[in-house]
Amino acid sequence: MQNNVRPETMERITTTELANAFIDEQVKELREQIGDKKVLLALSGGVDSSVVAALLIKAVGRQLVCVHVNHGLLRKGEPEQVVEVFRNQMNANLVYVDAADRFLDKLAGVAEPEKKRKIIGAEFIRVFEEEARKQDGIEFLAQGTIYPDILESDGVKAHHNVGGLPEDLQFELVEPVKLLFKDEVRVVGKALGLPDNMVFRQPFPGPGLGVRCLGAITRDRLEAVRESDAILREEFAKNGLEGKVWQYFTAVPDFKSVGVKDGKRTFAYPVIIRAVNTTDAMTATVEDVPFELLQHITRRITTEIENVNRVLYDLTPKPCATIEWE
Repeated sequence: MQNNVRPETMERITTTELANAFIDEQVKELREQIGDKKVLLALSGGVDSSVVAALLIKAVGRQLVCVHVNHGLLRKGEPEQVVEVFRNQMNANLVYVDAADRFLDKLAGVAEPEKKRKIIGAEFIRVFEEEARKQDGIEFLAQGTIYPDILESDGVKAHHNVGGLPEDLQFELVEPVKLLFKDEVRVVGKALGLPDNMVFRQPFPGPGLGVRCLGAITRDRLEAVRESDAILREEFAKNGLEGKVWQYFTAVPDFKSVGVKDGKRTFAYPVIIRAVNTTDAMTATVEDVPFELLQHITRRITTEIENVNRVLYDLTPKPCATIEWE
């Protein structure tokens, strides 16, 4: 399975048995391709890169060098989970880079969404390039390319760094899940023993919380996004909505409103909750979250998070709204 066209005869991977057969085949092919050389992977902690990492660890062990860049825009607990799962549990050769201050300094004062995206993408490539140059003997670059990426972008998944690396770092590509759809990648990840909250992670934008801290990113609003998102995810999990709702998150806009707390006036940020269902991301409907649960989440967010005094629920379907705010 080394070409970019999914064979019509390729059976859909829907069971553990089929996933194990795919894993055995890929381990054999990866060992033949890589031999005794080293392979580099930008490990974000998302579904695709995590499954690729687990496959490569099974195939070539510590010949794989995983680079996890914490750009400061990840959800609460995600960097720690990557380290715990891959370094501590799977004995991966993992390089952890805390570049949060570097990214946030670059983003200071930048409000235009597309400009923020470009800064985050470009800086990620530069950090990854710096780490790549510190490694000796790297001849391969692994990517979390999946089949929809090939259909939509000619096989180049730019946020996994291939498109932006300098010419002298154009490694040979390793793309073990490039013929799989997302649901198949999840089945394979489950068979590889990755935790459910990593395998079934809901969609998360490449720029991370950078597009949910609306307008120019500030550290206080970024923290409000991170903490409110954690509360929302915790409460949805407790109340049976995890896995039922396709995507849910919070966003914090760049304005404040007047409020009152402990008998005193406050001037603080609102938190916007978004929860939608979709099959193809082209259209989306709003989840009918029980009002009592929304009230409970509101109490938690306004009580536990500083600089927040309102919670809003986004009722707009797609169209006319997009799923993300930026």
